[in-house]
Amino acid sequence: MGAEFVMLSLAPLLIGIFAAVACALPGNFLLLRRQSLIGDAISHVVLPGIIVAFLLTGRIAAWPMMLGAAGAALVAVVLIETIRRLGRVDSGAAMGVIFTAMFAAGVLLLEQSDTASVHLDVEHALYGNLESLIWLDGMGWASLLDPVALRGLPPELPRMALTLGVVALCTWIFWRPLKMATFDEGFARTMGIPVQLLSLGLVITAAIAAVAAFDAVGSIIVIAMFICPPATARMMTNRLAAQIWWSVAFAVLSAILGYVLAGYGPLWFGGSNAVSAAGMIATVSGLMLSAAALIGPHRKG
Repeated sequence: MGAEFVMLSLAPLLIGIFAAVACALPGNFLLLRRQSLIGDAISHVVLPGIIVAFLLTGRIAAWPMMLGAAGAALVAVVLIETIRRLGRVDSGAAMGVIFTAMFAAGVLLLEQSDTASVHLDVEHALYGNLESLIWLDGMGWASLLDPVALRGLPPELPRMALTLGVVALCTWIFWRPLKMATFDEGFARTMGIPVQLLSLGLVITAAIAAVAAFDAVGSIIVIAMFICPPATARMMTNRLAAQIWWSVAFAVLSAILGYVLAGYGPLWFGGSNAVSAAGMIATVSGLMLSAAALIGPHRKG
């Protein structure tokens, strides 16, 4: 049983946890700044960037697609800020226009190109391929200490681990200025903190997390994790540090429960087929948010 778990479930479970936490960390600040939809926007706009990278290179490769997705996210951020400043419209409206237009362009590219033949399609973009990221060389827990076996890990796992490390490090380094700029932007300016640059850095950090997670878990988990764990944590405490830790706990719990329920839940209720792990993880995070809205100690705060 242990060998089966290591081979089939350990890698996708860890990837789901790392992706959830990497998105939840910047999601806390986006939530408090009333910019939660920017995670939704980023997760949509990376699609055309990924497809363009494939069309230019002719193959599915992690780094070209990561660069394409990052470029698309950067273009989206610039366009959103341009529309918001020049058009004098609400940032939510600007985000809605840009991510809808770019996601639609990505869908059109999918339909008009040969990307479906290489498992790059709308379903892949929405749900990811979490269940398929198995570790064929993982013959048991001893494989964790075997350098040869570790080289066979799905590349998404070290990529998401590195991404989580970068996001966590940035959060720790810029904790004080981020906290000040989030709660009192005017005071932060008087203290000499570059508020606009800090805001751009936060969006770029969120984009890094979204782009890294997109291929493995799809846009559904990315959107849910940017919003649900931070919003759930907000109803549990009024202290930012505690909110961060609550959000991490909710993100980890959502990933674990969602993955287990996706694989075994249908069997427990008489079904014969597993369901999408990405969809179930997002569903569990939404149920946690609903529960916190009903019984959370700070749900009215």
